[in-house]
Amino acid sequence: MKKLALIGCGGIGKYHLSHFVNFKDIELAGFCDLIIERAEEFVKIAGSGKAFSDFEKMYDEINPDMVFICIPPSCHGYIEFETIRRGIPFFVEKPIALDIELAKNILNKIEQKGLITAVGFQCRYDNINDAARSYIEKNRIIQVQGSRIGGIPTVPWWRIKSLSGGMLVEATIHQMDLLRYFLGEPDTVYSIATKGFITEEKCKNYDTDDLSVSVIKFKNGTTATMSSGCYSENGASWESKMTFGSFSSRMDYKLCSDVTIYGIDASDRAEKTAGGVISGDGMQKNNPNEKGIKITSDIDFGTICDRTFVDAVLTGDASKIRSPYSDAFKSVAFTLACNKSMETGLPVKIEY
Repeated sequence: MKKLALIGCGGIGKYHLSHFVNFKDIELAGFCDLIIERAEEFVKIAGSGKAFSDFEKMYDEINPDMVFICIPPSCHGYIEFETIRRGIPFFVEKPIALDIELAKNILNKIEQKGLITAVGFQCRYDNINDAARSYIEKNRIIQVQGSRIGGIPTVPWWRIKSLSGGMLVEATIHQMDLLRYFLGEPDTVYSIATKGFITEEKCKNYDTDDLSVSVIKFKNGTTATMSSGCYSENGASWESKMTFGSFSSRMDYKLCSDVTIYGIDASDRAEKTAGGVISGDGMQKNNPNEKGIKITSDIDFGTICDRTFVDAVLTGDASKIRSPYSDAFKSVAFTLACNKSMETGLPVKIEY
């Protein structure tokens, strides 16, 4: 039976562990965390394995066949290089690095070794993506307006941009990754950021952007905007979603929730409604009675994502992995280019 090890026994590690305990064809052999008590808790939950505070000792002792790396964004590097050196297939949580040259170096080592890898873009496995991709294939997308607005996570490293990458790189990267998944590669980004709404009184040691707005030009001609913020104190303050607009219809995409398509059904078309179109000044109004066609997320896509990687290691066939390291590298390069634009005040051309 193949042995699985996990490095990083925090919140995202526990998310993956909740999936592993249902996999009966692998051995949960080792758990590693700098805080040994957290690794010991994982051993208890798994009902097997051994706790370590040194991942190299774990590798030496249990010789894992696969590993999940669930560490903070600023901690990537040595763990990956040592894992690659030993030839261990690995799944790593996003963002894979905060330095593009580091990520590029890791990718080169992976390709030289020919390792199976996967990255934690679980949302790619959601069933709503089938409907979204079908809509996009049939309708020329002119523009996308997207947003992810939330609060400040409790882990202390998150609020420091040099450690987390900020909201866009650490969290909104899921939406940015899906933009690539749906539309192809971006060409150029221009991003601005603002601070001052979150005060030291509200959040001690806070050192990241409250809000950033990015304008994105894709190689296929589509233009998108993405707002990314962590100032929200209540879910009523903003509705996070992405709206994809075509010539005569649109699609609202809510991450991990649902997709609603308007204008496909004749009853939703604004031109069928008296007074629905204002032609004099070129402005359009939606049909106030539109209902749309709604597709709801109804699968455990996180488990599917993890299971897909495990199966790839067991069979040697990685073709069903939707986000190998080589592809995830591009999503990280995308978001880091936005951060660079925020820093320089200039547009940045995406280069992989």
